[in-house]
Amino acid sequence: MSECFEDNAQVIQRRWPSLYARLKTEDRLGIEVNLIEGRDSTLCVGGIQLTSRHDRLHEARLQAASLPLDKPQLHVYGTGFGDLPSVLLERAGLEKLYVHILNGALFALVLQLIDQRQWLGDPRVQLLYAGDMSDICTPFFALPAEMLLADDFSAKIRDRLVSEVHLSFNNRDFDPQSPVIVQRLHDTLEVLLSDDDVAQLFGTCPEREIYVIGTGPSLEGNFERLAAMRNQASRPLFISVDTAYRPLREHGIKPDLVVSIDQRISALHLPCKDSEDIPLVYLPLSDPDMLKAWKGKRYGGYSASPVYAALREQHPRGQLYVSGSVIHPAVDLAVKMGAQRITLFGADFSFPMNRTHTGWNDGDLGPPVNQARHWVHDGHGQKVKTQLNFRSYLCELERYIARHPEVLFFNSSRAGAMIAGTQFNQDFVQ
Repeated sequence: MSECFEDNAQVIQRRWPSLYARLKTEDRLGIEVNLIEGRDSTLCVGGIQLTSRHDRLHEARLQAASLPLDKPQLHVYGTGFGDLPSVLLERAGLEKLYVHILNGALFALVLQLIDQRQWLGDPRVQLLYAGDMSDICTPFFALPAEMLLADDFSAKIRDRLVSEVHLSFNNRDFDPQSPVIVQRLHDTLEVLLSDDDVAQLFGTCPEREIYVIGTGPSLEGNFERLAAMRNQASRPLFISVDTAYRPLREHGIKPDLVVSIDQRISALHLPCKDSEDIPLVYLPLSDPDMLKAWKGKRYGGYSASPVYAALREQHPRGQLYVSGSVIHPAVDLAVKMGAQRITLFGADFSFPMNRTHTGWNDGDLGPPVNQARHWVHDGHGQKVKTQLNFRSYLCELERYIARHPEVLFFNSSRAGAMIAGTQFNQDFVQ
């Protein structure tokens, strides 16, 4: 071991002995690294430049400037060369600085190369592995390079950091002042005012088991068992998301309720044939032509989005939780109806079996499989392809589940993403 590593390690061993024990086992020799020269120098790790090669201190000060000055506690994700923690510790009002390790082997390598004792020895610093936490902490700055270099142990936290960083960009299509949004809300208002309030469904199924059915590829393997369950006299309630409705009906399965929120969902995705006695729950951005064609009872509601602020005040309705995916309000509806047990079907948030959805061609409902550049762990602990927005939807569902410990959540398949807070339903998981 280098003398530099030993000097750094002494501080870590004294302050965080259990972390030091883990750090010693990290395979820092397995990191592919090259020296990059400029006015400063930095490392290129697996093709990713770790910091600026021209002015690392200036870069760190720009990063620090994005964090509020009046917060006594701050969080940094990724260790880099220690530049950002060192700059933040210059703040006299800072009481605690939590530094979260995103890649243990990389941090061990840096400890071998650079003296980090100044910030490691500051009593305000707490050092921890990011993957030990169940969620991210705020306010934070996540070092961009290390979000790309996060190890598998930190993958879940990495996903939540990326989701949070991208939040404002993802919400750009939901500007309340957008002419498209304003026109759509105007076009659906007549339908909304003529329909029932979704709140009328709340509390109507106390302690009943509910199946929430999404359109992920794993749904395909459960059609036969769902059909058999649907024909039983005493059975769970079936809530289907809009894009799962057509493949369910094609396999002889009639859902009890359908949920739709996406403004791009049309009658092509949600055909009205044989919908006479199937209630539809929707939000006012839904296609008014699709809503009018639906033959069953309709229930309108809102989410907490600013898009519905004026409508919520003028025409109160029940609210459902929405954070990007229709699976969110479908699950929230099940909870608000009174479910004690919820089993998820086709909630894959990924592309198992190298497919995007059940009952739809590759690319019909979004980017095709060959454009997938990201991954999540599946129920077997293996990596499965996904896309960034799916990872974000998964994070938000997991947060929702964590907020509802009174409900038992189950997953029907190991093929899709592992969903924190769920168990596997042994009646379906093979």
